[in-house]
Amino acid sequence: MGLYFISHLHLRFAVKLACAIVLALFVGFHFQLETPRWAVLTAAIVAAGPAFAAGGEPWSGAIRYRGMLRIIGTFIGCIAALIIIIGLIRAPVVMLLVCCIWAGFCTWISSLVRVENSYAWGLSGYTALIIVITIQTEPLLTPQFAVERCSEIVIGIVCAIVADLLFSPRSIKHEIDQELDSLLLAQYRLMQLCIAHGDREEVDNAWSGLVRRTTALDGMRTNLNMESSRWGRANRRLKALNTLSLTLITQACETFLIQNTRPESIPVEFREEFTKPIDSVSALHQHLKRLRRIIAWTGEHNTPVTIYAWVGAATRYLLLRRGVISNTRISAVEEGVLSGEVVVKPESAERHHAMVNFWRTTISCMLGALFWLWTGWTSGSGAMVMIAVVTSLAMRLPNPRMVAIDFLLGTLFALPLGALYFLVVIPNTQQSMLLLCISLALLGFFIGIEVQKRRLGSLGALASTINIIVLDNPMTFHFSTFLDSALGQLVGCFVAMLVILLIRDNSRERTGRTILNQFMSAAVSSLTTNMARRNENHLPALYQQLFLLLNKFPGDIAKFRLALTLIIAHQRLRDAPVPVNDDLSAFHRQLRRTADKVISASSDDKRRRYFGRLLEELEVYQQKLHVWDASPQVTEPVRRLTDILNKYQNALTDN
Repeated sequence: MGLYFISHLHLRFAVKLACAIVLALFVGFHFQLETPRWAVLTAAIVAAGPAFAAGGEPWSGAIRYRGMLRIIGTFIGCIAALIIIIGLIRAPVVMLLVCCIWAGFCTWISSLVRVENSYAWGLSGYTALIIVITIQTEPLLTPQFAVERCSEIVIGIVCAIVADLLFSPRSIKHEIDQELDSLLLAQYRLMQLCIAHGDREEVDNAWSGLVRRTTALDGMRTNLNMESSRWGRANRRLKALNTLSLTLITQACETFLIQNTRPESIPVEFREEFTKPIDSVSALHQHLKRLRRIIAWTGEHNTPVTIYAWVGAATRYLLLRRGVISNTRISAVEEGVLSGEVVVKPESAERHHAMVNFWRTTISCMLGALFWLWTGWTSGSGAMVMIAVVTSLAMRLPNPRMVAIDFLLGTLFALPLGALYFLVVIPNTQQSMLLLCISLALLGFFIGIEVQKRRLGSLGALASTINIIVLDNPMTFHFSTFLDSALGQLVGCFVAMLVILLIRDNSRERTGRTILNQFMSAAVSSLTTNMARRNENHLPALYQQLFLLLNKFPGDIAKFRLALTLIIAHQRLRDAPVPVNDDLSAFHRQLRRTADKVISASSDDKRRRYFGRLLEELEVYQQKLHVWDASPQVTEPVRRLTDILNKYQNALTDN
């Protein structure tokens, strides 16, 4: 039954992709577009891209969102191309090189923005390049070509969206409802492990798994938000649930760490309560009621702060979970939870990685331009476009080399497949629109099945085949033109892969150190008496960086433990009752300035010097806290933070 269900979903998307291609083809020829190929190619890529990324039929809204990004990227690229052409029309070579720099700039920007939005910037880079290359012979037709290009792409996107809506897109809402329940039960099991102070490796696996699941739930929230505006209330609640889930992880892990030095810190009654097995959300709801009664009986001051915070976060989680499932109007109690804190956006730690991507795209495009100008090969322009496409789209992904290989294999598969369509199928079907649509529908159907399996080369083969077969108006069949176009794609993919292999990305260690220093800076910055700063919620940003660290260094438990310890230090210091006076406020600003200098230092020597200064200032700060009679709730977390920074000084300062 499971195999049939998976097969059914694969077949449904394959039909959806075939429908999008046929619809774009029919509209393109019906309205007498000069190059219907662009509409068909756009429809295929917009529909197939999310399916390849998801490894199956994409959720509802994914295709629409990708289509909107493609429209935005195309318009940005067209405007940039017009500006470049107007300014440099008298110097064609300089114009071409400036366009290569623009493509690199767009890749740089796409490496710094959110992953789901990077597609628009990558697309705008090579769109401008396509326009500049195409109008080399007739520059006066630039505005007309830009308008035609935009209209053809919009038609392709609309066709992909219509096909998606016709075949009942899958809603992710049911998956979110199930994951909310499962995630809360997993949070309870993590707290059980931490209170029992069990095996450290088991705890590490449990919390890292919960970080991944919480990040995945936030991605599902993004899909739900794209699906329909009617999920606006659920989206607000899910944003807050993301923070609550991260809070539960943090409090559980702090409970574990506290017992390393103070095993007696957890009272017996709480140890007994957390030994009870819970297998449903309703049972956990009743269990939380008992825990709240125990806390009321014991008193807040006699309850471990981590357990008190964990029970409160779990209670708020249950409240918002009910609202997500029912999607009812937000109550006054929920509004208080939702509007309690300002969520701070993370600052990118991949600036060096983005600069490497800039040089990869710029240099590869310039090499393609020089190759085209030197050889005069008619399909050199096609090779240059493929170079820009591959480097722009590959750079943001975790493994650019595999993306380049995927495109290279796709162009190789497209040679025989495209030859079959060019020499046999299309010449015998062009007189009948029905036969032509059926032939391209079969192409989309079978490749659509392979795309969902993430078959290497499948997505590249779909795009490359549509690009080299004749779908212009009117159709002409010159084998030399077909062969030149196919070889141009192949050469472009090969050059792009060569540049990616030769320009090595050595930013991994630097990115890891920058992320750890951002954790350190967040912990130091939480020392403040400014209420507006204390109400800022840095937790989602910190865990987003932690998730990046998990992906950059899989299996490096030492880095994960250090990062988690600094996150815990940040949360504890954020809630600490720091004495309010001008002396400490001025010193807080000095600590933040020094921490910022550690992050922005341009060399290891400067970084070590600023880090040493920060440690000295923290020692002075501890003395000031003693002078101003600060409570142990402040002095102990500051001392622990200072000890951590002393212990891991090399990891935070050296490459």
